[in-house]
Amino acid sequence: MTPDATGAPGVVMSGTAPGGAPGAAAPVAPLAPGAPPVAFLVDYDGTIALTDVSDTVMAEHVSRADWERIAAIYDAGLMGSRRLMEWEVKLIDATEAELLATAALQPHDPGFVPFARRATVAGIPVEVVSDGFGFFIGPALARLGLADLPIVTARTTFAGRTGSIDWPNSHPACHVCGTCKRQRVLEHQAAGRAVVFIGDGESDRYAAGYADVIFAKRALVPICLANGWAYERWTEFAEIHAWLNERLDAWKRGDSAAFPAPTSHPFFCGPEVWGDGVEDPPGAVELPGEA
Repeated sequence: MTPDATGAPGVVMSGTAPGGAPGAAAPVAPLAPGAPPVAFLVDYDGTIALTDVSDTVMAEHVSRADWERIAAIYDAGLMGSRRLMEWEVKLIDATEAELLATAALQPHDPGFVPFARRATVAGIPVEVVSDGFGFFIGPALARLGLADLPIVTARTTFAGRTGSIDWPNSHPACHVCGTCKRQRVLEHQAAGRAVVFIGDGESDRYAAGYADVIFAKRALVPICLANGWAYERWTEFAEIHAWLNERLDAWKRGDSAAFPAPTSHPFFCGPEVWGDGVEDPPGAVELPGEA
C-alpha cells in the first residue's frame, strides 16, 4: 500500500490504459533515477477546457430549471460531487453522440498541448484529474494529439438517452467526491514527486490543499485565500509552461532546489476527518426528490 500524508497505508488506485475509456487509474510509477521529482495533476473542466464542459452538457441537454441552483450549492462547498452527479446524470435527455457533439464544440487552452508535451519529454508525469462526468475527456485529448495522456475521472455511460455514472477512482471509505483527487496527489508524493496542481474551482479543493505547488484561477483563488494556502495565480498554460522551463533549466544546472520536496499536509477531508461512508462535507443540503 502507498503511504498517505501521515505515513499510514493509503489507497492505491489501480490501472487503466491512458486515453481509453475511463476506468481505474494506473498505479503511480516510482520516480526514475535522475528524473525531475515532480508531477503535474491538471483539472479538465474550466482548466484545460476553457469552459466547464460538464455544466455545458447539462445546460444544453437538461430542461429542469432548478439544476443550476443545486449546482451552485455544490460550488459553495455544501454538498458532495458524487451525490450531485448521480442526481444530475438522471436529468440528461440525450444520446451519447449528441452529448459528445456538444462537448466537441468547447474550446481548449492553446497552451496546454505544448506544455504537456514539454513536461512529458522531460520525464515528468502529466495527468488529467477530473471530478466531472469525464466521458468527453478522452475524445478531446485525442483531438488535441494527446491520446496517451492518463485520465483519472468517473465512468459515465449511456444506453439510448439514459445515462449512468460510477466511480472507479473514488475513495473506498469516503463518498463525498466522485473522483478522489486527493489520493492521486498523495500517491505521487509517496513516489517521491512534488505535486503541482492546476485548477480553477470547487472540485479542486480537496487536491489543492495537499499539493506542493498550486496554480489557481477563478473560484480556486478564494478557496486558497480562505484556507491560507500559498498559490500561483495563472490565466493561461503558457505561463505554467514558462514556469516549468525555468525550473527545468535550473534542474539541468544541478540545482536540487529547482522543484520543491513533497510535503505532508494535515488531513482536512476524507474519513480521517469526517468518518467512514460520509456523502457530504459539513453543511449538506437535501436534493429535490430525496426527502
